[in-house]
Amino acid sequence: MSDFITEQVGLLEVNCYLVPTGDTLYIIDPGADAEIIVRRAREFECRERVILLSHAHVDHIGAVGAVTRALNIKTVYLHRKDVDLYFSPANALPPWLPAAEDLPQPDSSFVSADFEIIETPGHTPGGVCFYFKQYPVLFVGDTLFAGSIGRTDLPGGDHQQLIESIRGKLLGLPDSLEIYSGHGRHSTIGHEKIANPYL
Repeated sequence: MSDFITEQVGLLEVNCYLVPTGDTLYIIDPGADAEIIVRRAREFECRERVILLSHAHVDHIGAVGAVTRALNIKTVYLHRKDVDLYFSPANALPPWLPAAEDLPQPDSSFVSADFEIIETPGHTPGGVCFYFKQYPVLFVGDTLFAGSIGRTDLPGGDHQQLIESIRGKLLGLPDSLEIYSGHGRHSTIGHEKIANPYL
């Protein structure tokens, strides 16, 4: 099994992850710079490619349309509670990040034996984490960061719900489990338990 790779993309330096598992390449949060993501994706000899979205904020979905078309991707997973945000013209950060365009219809029912979807609402109503046990690694989107947590001051955010998601769903996972966030550096569950001031 090849290692996954990280590409920082866009104005807000979103971590886009390309995660190979056998014949499938998972592209997590292609937020911008579609040409870079497409080029890196083609380096993997995987027959199938799937996009996974940790949540629907514009900085995490900006390149979904272009990447989907360039790589002929059939499946874009997004939790159903973030679908309205995904398509909303207000999901933008003007004048820097316009709303994403030409977005394919997401599939909220997609499941795979390659990973577990852990629902962690709070940053957005449909925020999720992806637990790839064979690596093992947890991709946490903007739910949890090294030394911090996701913002909850944007529409749909809920601070108490986010804290409950992290404490109830993530902190019980193995201390040695590496976590990879939507922005910034990686950490471990155990380190965040003892060092994260928000927890």
